[in-house]
Amino acid sequence: MDSFITIRFKRKTAKRFQEFSKKHFKTHTEAMENILDFFLYNEISPKEKLGPTGRTIEAKLLKRINAVIAIMRDVEKTQTKPTVAMLQSLFVMDEPKKKPLILEKKYVEEKKEVRFREIESARFTTKGRAKR
Repeated sequence: MDSFITIRFKRKTAKRFQEFSKKHFKTHTEAMENILDFFLYNEISPKEKLGPTGRTIEAKLLKRINAVIAIMRDVEKTQTKPTVAMLQSLFVMDEPKKKPLILEKKYVEEKKEVRFREIESARFTTKGRAKR
């Protein structure tokens, strides 16, 4: 078993460390080892400011992504779609309608409606039969 040593901290700092240690690690020793290893392996000083936090970086990235999307939509609307339409109109040709070389006059025959033929009344008998 390893031996322990006493280190003096202010109460407020000791309480913060204990809360942090209980939340993330099993023991206080393990918490302190990981904290020291983090600074050693990443070659940073605890006194240095690392810059913006992950949340602020994410918010800035989202704003930039939204701006890029807006730019792409504008380019699509003002440049891409009209250009594609012009190219399609150049390559897609409608077949010209065939027009007759000589103008033909079409005569429309008027159909005469035949209602009843007038038949000589002499051909019929009184019974309604025709004589032959």
